[in-house]
Amino acid sequence: MRGFLTFCFIAAFASDAAAQEVADGPGGDLRVLDKLTGSVIDMTLRIGETGQLGYLKVKLNACRYPVDNPSGDAFAEVDVHYRDDDAPVFSGWMLASAPALNAIDHPRYDVWALRCMTS
Repeated sequence: MRGFLTFCFIAAFASDAAAQEVADGPGGDLRVLDKLTGSVIDMTLRIGETGQLGYLKVKLNACRYPVDNPSGDAFAEVDVHYRDDDAPVFSGWMLASAPALNAIDHPRYDVWALRCMTS
C-alpha cells in the first residue's frame, strides 16, 4: 500500500516538481494529536531531532519546501515510533497541503506536517 501511495505521489507531483525549485529546510513544524485525551502539540524539530508526546516518538529526517512558496506545500520525511518498538508505525513523507495523502494509521495518535523552517 505504501508503495502505491508513493507512486501516486510521484505521478501527481512529477510535473510540478520538475517546474519548481525545492529547498531543504533546517527543520520543520509537526502537529501531533492524542485522540484519547484531545491533547494537541506542535513540535518544532531540527533535522535528525526526535520529539515525544506520551508514548509517541516522532523523528524529523528531512523537510523540503518550494522556493517560490516557502509557507505552503512543505513536505517532511518522518519516522514515528510507538512505545519502544523497533519497527516504526509510520515512516515516509507527509505533505502539509494534503495531510490525508500519506497519513499515519494509529488508533490513538495523528501526526501531520505543518511547515518547514526557511532559515
